[in-house]
Amino acid sequence: MRKPHSDAYSPSPGTAPKFTMNKNAVFLPPARLRFTALVLFCLAAPLLIAFRAVLPGMVAWTLSFTAAMLTRDGAFLRRLGVLLVCIAILAVAPINTDTSNAHFFALGTLFFLVIAGPALVLGRTDPGVIRFQMLPRRFRWLDLFYVLISMPLSLLVFRFYFGIVNPEVPGHWHLPAQPDSEAIWRLFIGINCVGIWDELFFVNTVYAVLRSMFPYRVANAAQAVVYATVLYRMAFTGIGPPIIYIFALTQGTFIEQSKSLLYILIVHLIVDAFLLASIMGHHYPGMFLRHF
Repeated sequence: MRKPHSDAYSPSPGTAPKFTMNKNAVFLPPARLRFTALVLFCLAAPLLIAFRAVLPGMVAWTLSFTAAMLTRDGAFLRRLGVLLVCIAILAVAPINTDTSNAHFFALGTLFFLVIAGPALVLGRTDPGVIRFQMLPRRFRWLDLFYVLISMPLSLLVFRFYFGIVNPEVPGHWHLPAQPDSEAIWRLFIGINCVGIWDELFFVNTVYAVLRSMFPYRVANAAQAVVYATVLYRMAFTGIGPPIIYIFALTQGTFIEQSKSLLYILIVHLIVDAFLLASIMGHHYPGMFLRHF
C-alpha cells in the first residue's frame, strides 16, 4: 500500500511527493509540473488581464490549474489555485484610470478581494505564507539608501518615459481643461491608493505565495510579470511594461532582504509623487513645471 504524502509543501526536489503511474500514462516529474504550472500562470495573466484574450487566456489558466493538480501536492495546488482565482478576478475588473465614485467602488471592491481572500484562505490552511509585517526587524543602511535613491531614479525615469519616449501616456489620466480641486484630489487619492494596493497584492501576496513554493529568483520573476501586466492595463503603455517589470523586481528583491512592507510602501509613494507631478505638468503646464 502506498503511504499517503504530507500536505505540507516542500520546495526541495528530494522531498517531493511520489505517486504510482500507469505504465501507459505520461507524466512530468512533480518539479517540472510545478514549473510548467508557473509558466502557464505567467502566460494566463497577461492574456486575460492585459490583452483580454479570453479563449487563449482561459486555456493557459486551465492548463496551469491542471498541471498543479497533476503534482498531487495539495499545498501547491491550494496556493497556486488561490493566485489563479485572483487572476480570474482581475481579468473582469475595470482596471483603468477613471476616478468616479462608481469606479472607485467597483475596482476597489475587486482589489480588496484579491488581498483579503488569499490572506483569509491561506491564513487558515497555510499560516505564515502571507504576513503583513510592516516594521523591519532591524535597521539597515542599505534600506535607507534604497529609499533615498528612489527619488533621483524616479525623476530620471519619468523624464525619459513621459518626456521623451511616450509623452502621450500622462494623458491616460483624465483631468478637466481647467484645474479643479476635486478632480486633483480624486487623482491624488486614486494614485496613492492603487500604489499601496500594488505592494500589498503583487509583493505581499503574489510574491509571498510564490516564494513559499519556488526559489527567490523564480518567484520574483513571476510576480513581476503580474505586476507589469496589471499596470499596463491600468495606463502604463508604450515602454511601460519593461520599466514596471524592472521596478517590480527591485521591490521583490527589497522585501526579500528587508522582510518589511514599510520601505517598499515608502518607495512606491515616492514614485507616485513623481507620477502625479508628471500628470499635472502634462495637463496644466502653466500651473506645474512640466516634467519637473
